[in-house]
Amino acid sequence: MAHDDSSGKDLAATSSGLDGASTGTAVATTDAGHAEADGGLAVIATDTFANPGLPATRHRATDLDPKKARTAQRAVYTLFYISIAGSIFALAAYMAFPITDDLASVRLNSVFLGLGITLALMGIGLGAVHWAKSLMSDEEGEDIRHPVRGTEATRTAAVQIFDEANKESGFGRRTLIRNSLIGALVAFPLPAVILFRGLAPEYNNPAALLETTMWKTGTRLTLDPSGLPVKAADVTIGSAFHIIPEGLNDTPDRLEQKAKAAVLLMRVNVADLKISPGRETWNYDGIVAYSKICTHVGCPVALFEQQTHHLLCPCHQSTFDVNNECEVIFGPAKRALPQLPITVDSEGYLIAQSDFTEPVGPSFWERS
Repeated sequence: MAHDDSSGKDLAATSSGLDGASTGTAVATTDAGHAEADGGLAVIATDTFANPGLPATRHRATDLDPKKARTAQRAVYTLFYISIAGSIFALAAYMAFPITDDLASVRLNSVFLGLGITLALMGIGLGAVHWAKSLMSDEEGEDIRHPVRGTEATRTAAVQIFDEANKESGFGRRTLIRNSLIGALVAFPLPAVILFRGLAPEYNNPAALLETTMWKTGTRLTLDPSGLPVKAADVTIGSAFHIIPEGLNDTPDRLEQKAKAAVLLMRVNVADLKISPGRETWNYDGIVAYSKICTHVGCPVALFEQQTHHLLCPCHQSTFDVNNECEVIFGPAKRALPQLPITVDSEGYLIAQSDFTEPVGPSFWERS
């Protein structure tokens, strides 16, 4: 039987055209020098172009006018001198405005010390940037890569490079800029040296400073910061209070004394307490008091987990078990929090039986 297969031929032709485009066989070259596929599927450029090279140098005003170059030079070393003045001002501010118990002294010290350090930093930074942008060589250069060899020729070339860099920067020729920069770099670290020196202990035996606090026999436990005394009846199970010794707010070195004597007061069930021999009378009906100063690096332990009876230091997550005499159960601390022996007076107020029986604060203070 006869039939028309024209549709089949069209389909074959279409398939062949697609195959040719996909394999790159059906490609026509145009007059413009491009190769392009049937149907405009791809265009491959065959043109080439010459290397345009580096653009022409646009000289700065300081390159063309010696007067403006001298003005820029004066600006640079003036900024370096400002940096030196800022460093000296920071040193003077540190000594002229010491930090005391008054918060105003903290503000004055921070403001003037910060102002001096800012001037010292900005003077060096702005001077260096202005020097580079206005006075250093602005000519484009081309470095040819070559194997690195420790030959005499290589060393000679290195010397020439350093000599050329010195000439381009003007470091050796512009003595005022060089000397003022050296002076600024020498003066800038001095405030940091003074600040770090202030952190050093004044005594050869820091542990001796932490062996005693304001707590003594009969000292009442008072709330921080109000200074109100605390009665045992006011401390309920699961509660926690931040405690300072009575009279601390009236002492001239209040902050130093508080840093050693701060205490956390809590109440738990007496049956839950694990008491070691010799400490049977250190708590009062489940009320216990422990140093607030972490034995790791001295951060304030301020978080009390009511359900687990754990104390948590927020700095490095050292965790102490209140039920077990604040032994360390997690974290980098290596020593339990010192316990303050407490009892009540005739009026029902909580009082200390004595000072802490061991140094408070970081354990490394005890090491020789």
